[in-house]
Formats: sequence, structure tokens, C-alpha cells
Amino acid sequence: MSDHVLTSIDKGVLTITLNRPDKKNALTEAMYAALGDGLQRAAETPSIRAVLITANGDAFTAGNDLGDFAAAGNRPVDDGSVERPVARFLRLIATAEKPIIAAVNGLAVGVGVTMLLHCDLVYAGESATFQMPFVNLGLIPEAGSTLLLPRMIGVQKAGELFLTGKKIGAAKAEQLGLVADVFPDAELQERARGIAQEIAAKAPTAIKLTKQLLRGGANHAEVAARMAEEGAHFGAQLRSAEVKEAISAFFEKRQPDFSKFG
Repeated sequence: MSDHVLTSIDKGVLTITLNRPDKKNALTEAMYAALGDGLQRAAETPSIRAVLITANGDAFTAGNDLGDFAAAGNRPVDDGSVERPVARFLRLIATAEKPIIAAVNGLAVGVGVTMLLHCDLVYAGESATFQMPFVNLGLIPEAGSTLLLPRMIGVQKAGELFLTGKKIGAAKAEQLGLVADVFPDAELQERARGIAQEIAAKAPTAIKLTKQLLRGGANHAEVAARMAEEGAHFGAQLRSAEVKEAISAFFEKRQPDFSKFG
């Protein structure tokens, strides 16, 4: 496990904690690998009955580390023979049979939101915010979110979040159905952990089958196909002039100029 991803087990719950608070828990390839390892461990360990994903500091995650992004955009095109850490993590969270609970503290950006669509229960602190600014970076959404989010909140609401990249607060996220409940920030971790432990104590087969039925509207093959389609476009955009402009603008602390594209 990376030092930037911590794990612990208590009362049947594997807690996976993002631990890069100085960088708003921005995700690197090493962190994706560690997240995947945690989910794999949960899948293979009978005594682990539920997973809780949370974070240290004042952010859940600021999304992908843009330094890693810039490096990825300069790599040779992947031939697909080796599953990259981010793809493995997304596959494992999308196909997990055991319940996954998320406790969202502070900002959740990009994949910090789209990963939540694969969690069975999402709880937010009252100061949490949610944003998917993919198009602002010249990118497209990932994690099967273009399939799952419209089904969850409707095409109009999903389109508004995706196409504008707007930020919403915890109360709005609850209203839309992105989160199950909102707790005071100081109570979030304890409340979410308590719910995870409560679920972990219930009949495991009944929990597994209930999760399976709840998510039956989007089967694994359908989600995997959408992830692959998104991934192909995402990879192409990652190497595009649009993304190079967006990343340059970010590091130069200016607004990107997309007027020369299209």
C-alpha cells in the first residue's frame, strides 16, 4: 500500500483512507494501485463484509493529479495488454459484490464524484462540494458515469453537471440523489463508519443479493462497455492539443483559451 492510501479493518469493515491532504488527495497512479489492492483484498477476504472509502484532511479528492495527467499524455499509446491502475480500480469498484460506503469530506472533483456512482451508500459532510469539470480540461467523463449519472438523476441534470462543470454543495447533492444523507462535518466519519459496521454485521448473502438487485438496471457488461468507450475517447483527448492547453493554463494560473479549436 502507498503511504498516500491507508487501510484498517474493524468489525468487518475495511476502511480505505486517502492520505495526501497537502495535495487535496489528488490521485496518482500509485494511489490508484493501492485503492485497487484494497478492493481486491476486500473481495478475497471473507471476514471483510463491507468497505468504507474516506479521506484525511479537508478534501475527499481533487481528482486526478494533473502532473500525472501531463506525464500520461506524453506516454506512447497503450496497446491494452496491461491493465493500468486507474482502469483496474474502476473495474474493481464497478464489479464489487460487497457493499461500499463512501464518506465525502470537503471537495470531490472529477473521479472523486464518478467513483461515488459505484458506491452503495454515499454520505457527505455539510461542507462537501461536488464537481465534474472534465470538459473544462478538454476531457470527457469516465468510470461509466455517462451511463450511470443520467439514469440516477436524469439527462437534464446530468448534462448540466457534465457540460458546465458546475460545483454543487452537499444539500444539492442530496436533493439530486447523489448522496444518501448529509451529516455535520465533525460527525461524518463516525456516522459513516457506524453505518458500515451495522451493514457488515448483517447476513452477507442477503446483503450481496440485495446489492445485486439494486444495481440490476445497469449490468456489469453494459457498464464495462461504456467504460471502454469512454476510455478510448478519454485517452485520445488526453493527448490532444485541447488538454495540453487546459493543463498549461492550470499551471500558469490563467483561463484556458479554446477559441482556436474545433
